[in-house]
Amino acid sequence: MSETDRLAASNKQLERTKNKGEKQSEPQQRKSPHRGRRSLTSGGVKSLKLFAPVPSTLHPASVYLASLSQGSRATMRRSLNAIASLLTDGECDALTLDWSNLSYQHTAAVRAILVERFAPATAKKMVAALRRVLKEAARLGLMSYEDYARATDLPRIDTPPQKLRGRALANKEIATLLDECDEANTIAIRDAAILAILRGGGIRRQELTRLKLQDYNSSTGELEICSAKRKSYRTVYLPAAAVKLVEAWLEIRGRKRGALICPVRKGGQVELRHMSGDAVLKIVKKLSVRAGVEEFSPHDFRRTFCSDLLDGGIDVFTVQKLAGHSSPLTTSKYDRRGDQTKRQAVERLFFPQPEPDG
Repeated sequence: MSETDRLAASNKQLERTKNKGEKQSEPQQRKSPHRGRRSLTSGGVKSLKLFAPVPSTLHPASVYLASLSQGSRATMRRSLNAIASLLTDGECDALTLDWSNLSYQHTAAVRAILVERFAPATAKKMVAALRRVLKEAARLGLMSYEDYARATDLPRIDTPPQKLRGRALANKEIATLLDECDEANTIAIRDAAILAILRGGGIRRQELTRLKLQDYNSSTGELEICSAKRKSYRTVYLPAAAVKLVEAWLEIRGRKRGALICPVRKGGQVELRHMSGDAVLKIVKKLSVRAGVEEFSPHDFRRTFCSDLLDGGIDVFTVQKLAGHSSPLTTSKYDRRGDQTKRQAVERLFFPQPEPDG
């Protein structure tokens, strides 16, 4: 071997030794389901995707969703899925996105797109869900509070004044709906009990589906309600006419402990289990069509409840407690009384009468 060849071989050996030493000196990275922070543009989809499943107790989206009521949980899960899909071109959903890797670059881009694509109220709700998930990520130690503050430092989304949703049902409409349930069969009697509780108690649909027999006092008409929003309890009082309809249902259902309002098979057999909120919605829609009543939602019974009590002279604070609202301001938004009530109100004001001439 020539001197030149030996020199070249020696240089190659030194280079291999150097490279090997550099690789060995690199620090070993601890494996984690959460990848290092990369920008959306430079890191691509994989930089935001979890590469291993995370326990639900350590997943910020799971922790946030678990804190919500059943109805809100479904709505916010859809919002988070949409945001995750937007960030990753459809590769991720709420549970496969690494939320802790989001930076201001990501959240600002998401906000801009949501404002462009959705109504202000919808975009505002979706950004609120995003903020809450990142807050849980910070609480879980997956991102620093400084990074959380930066990522959520977004301009507020202003929503224009909107017409109040829903309506109050007229007394005639309520009577027509109950007449539709005036049949001697199990389903009709069960449906009448549903209307009686929604109308007489002003409770939420999800609260209705959670009721158990032991929550009902047949001698007083009291219902112990577990709030669908704040996981607190309140007592509502059914009027005597509503109690009669509930008692008629219990004569068929029986007094065995379990769900108060239950599914009924086509043959009339009662299944002693809780109904879903969607099932209650379908029942109400079916009754409105059959009775020829203008379309309404189960929540409109709640609006009717508040409006009728306020119209009857009950103070807003008492109505607030019965409805389980956190603030009288919320209760006021349920007021669907018309202009006639306003006219009658101003007529009660004292105004000095002019003295007759002469």
